[in-house]
Amino acid sequence: MGRRTPVNVEVKIFDQDQVGRMIKKFTRKVKKSGLLDELRERRFYTKKSVKRRLKRKNKKRVSQLQTEKHKQKHKNEYN
Repeated sequence: MGRRTPVNVEVKIFDQDQVGRMIKKFTRKVKKSGLLDELRERRFYTKKSVKRRLKRKNKKRVSQLQTEKHKQKHKNEYN
């Protein structure tokens, strides 16, 4: 989600008995859109060096997870 990309999260209620379900649906859509994550991120200023360091750390973590998945999937070939 980019900085200039508008986020339209909308849930229509057709039956008043399903208000609880619509709230859950709205919450799911907001989480999926990443709106709350961006809000938390922008709450406090973070230096670019810190952002780069976190990005590099996250990239390394994801790479290690993918390697482990690959090893688990093909563990017979490694033995």
